Formats: sequence, structure tokens, C-alpha cells
Amino acid sequence: MNIPGKSALVLVLFTIFSMSAFAEKSPLVSYKALHPDTALKLAKSALDACRKEGYQTAVSVVDRMGILQVTLRDQYAGSHTPDTAYRKAWTAASFHTNTTELVGVTQAGQPQSGVRHVTNALMLGGGLIIEADGSLIGAIGVSGAPGGDLDDQCAKKGLASIEEELFL
Repeated sequence: MNIPGKSALVLVLFTIFSMSAFAEKSPLVSYKALHPDTALKLAKSALDACRKEGYQTAVSVVDRMGILQVTLRDQYAGSHTPDTAYRKAWTAASFHTNTTELVGVTQAGQPQSGVRHVTNALMLGGGLIIEADGSLIGAIGVSGAPGGDLDDQCAKKGLASIEEELFL
């Protein structure tokens, strides 16, 4: 048994681990964000997808923290649709989950039902998260189609229009 060799290895490992434990951490963080032009393109594409199906909707895009980047409302969309679209996008970003997935798990009697009382939370289909390189970068909300599943479809078509840009 070669003790000096093992001692050297232990010393090297101890040095590496202690250096990383005492390494100074930066007080700043970095994250990816959706460029405003890309957010606008996304919203416009989703709105156009709904129009092609004959739906008058509103579309909102929020950043990763749920802060509004853009809202577009078609001329005949109901007056409630801009707020509803924003709340769907905010909910998806805040809970890091597509809103359709939240509908069932937050119904009365379910363990997560209390989140329905969070200000701005809206558990209706039509809110989708936006991810790039494994990170949440924002969310889109669509409101005005005759059902959350159809709002989802418009949002997905909008996301398809920027998909290549997100993975450059």
C-alpha cells in the first residue's frame, strides 16, 4: 500500500473541495429573456392563427416573471379578453405550467385548490409556457376562442412561428 500516493490524492481532493466551498459567489444572476420583437411576433402569429379559424381573440405575452411584454386584441374580441389572456399567461409563467394542466388539479376538493385564490391566477386553458435551452423565458395567453383547448391551439401555432429563433 502506497500511503504517500494516497495522502497526495486526499490532499488534492481536500484542496479542490475546500476551494469550491469558500469560492466567492457573484451577487448577480443571469437569465434568458424573450426579446420584445420576438414577443410581438409570437403574439401576432397566435392572433393570426385564431383569425384563420374564425375566432376573435386577445393574446398576451409575459416574461419569465409574469411581467407583460405585449397584448394584442382583435377588433371584435370581447372586452374581457385582454385581461383574461394576460392572466392566463401570468398563471402559466408563475406556476411554470401550462394552464390546461392546472385546471383539474386545482378544482374544489383537490389539494392544490387554494391556488385559485391567488391574485391574477386563472385556471383556464390557453396559457402556455415558453422555454428555451431548458429555461422558462416567458408565457403566452390566448382568450376568446370557444374553449380553452382552442385557445391552446392558437398559442401553439404562435409558438411554432418562433421555435427556430429560440434555439439558435
